Amino acid sequence: MRLMFCGDVVGRSGRDAIAAHLPVLKKDLSLDFVVVNGENAASGFGMTEKICNQFFEAGADVVTGGNHSWDQRECISYIEREPRLLRPMNFPEGTPGKGAAVFDAPGNRKVLVMNAMARLFMDPLDDPFAAVRKIMDRVKIGHNVDAVILDFHGEATSEKVAMGHYLDGKASLVVGTHTHIPTADHQILVGGTAFQTDAGMTGDYDSVIGMNKEVPVQRFLKKMPTERMRPADGEATLCGIFVETDDETGLARRVEPVRVGGRLSQMVPAVQG
Repeated sequence: MRLMFCGDVVGRSGRDAIAAHLPVLKKDLSLDFVVVNGENAASGFGMTEKICNQFFEAGADVVTGGNHSWDQRECISYIEREPRLLRPMNFPEGTPGKGAAVFDAPGNRKVLVMNAMARLFMDPLDDPFAAVRKIMDRVKIGHNVDAVILDFHGEATSEKVAMGHYLDGKASLVVGTHTHIPTADHQILVGGTAFQTDAGMTGDYDSVIGMNKEVPVQRFLKKMPTERMRPADGEATLCGIFVETDDETGLARRVEPVRVGGRLSQMVPAVQG
C-alpha cells in the first residue's frame, strides 16, 4: 500500500495547500490512503464540519486532531456524526468521538488509524502508551488489518521517539505532530515501522509555527498579553510523509518526506505505476 500523512494544517493558507496539492499528490503517487491532521485548520484553532468536508473532498480518508480538537464548539457534536474524524484516544472516558478506528482502503484492505496525545509538557491526559496497547491487543498488522498508522500529537521528541520504538514491528507508520517543524529523522526502524518525530505543519513558514510573526515575537520580547494570535496567510508548504508498505506484512519498505509549495525545499517521492 501507498500511504501519506499530512502534518498539522494551519489556517486558510494550510487549507488552500491541501485543496491545491493533495488531489495531485494522490494521483501522482497512486496513494491508497491519506490521513490529515487538521487540528489548527480553523483560524489556527480547531476544526469545523465545513473544513473537514473540504479535506475529504480533496482526498483525505481520515482527519486527526490534538490539543485543539475542541476549540470550535461545533466539533463536539460533529465528531459524534463523522466517523472519519478522530481525536486523541487518551482523553477521559465519555469524551465525544473516537481515537481509533479501522477504515476501508482500495482492494478490500483495512487500515487502523490511531490518534493519541503525549503528556510531557501537554495536558495531563490518560497514559497514551496504555491506550495504544489496549487497541493493539486486538489488532495485528498483516492479519486482521493491512496497515496501522499512529498520529502521536506531542511536544517532547523523547516521548514521540519512545512511542515509535514501542510500536516498532506492530505499525506501518508512527508519526509525530504538534511542533509544526518537520524533523529530518524519517526512517524505517529495525522492526519495520516507518517513523518521523514530527511531520511538520501544512502552513506558511514565514511565521512563528504558522502564526503571524509579529504577535508571538512581541510576547517573547515583552512577556505581556498581546492581541490574539492569527495564522500567517502567505503561501503554505504542504508537509507530510509518504510510506510504501509490504503487501504481506503491512510493514514499511520505503519512507520519504513530502514538501510541496511555499518556502521550504521541495520534496516529492518518485514512484512507478
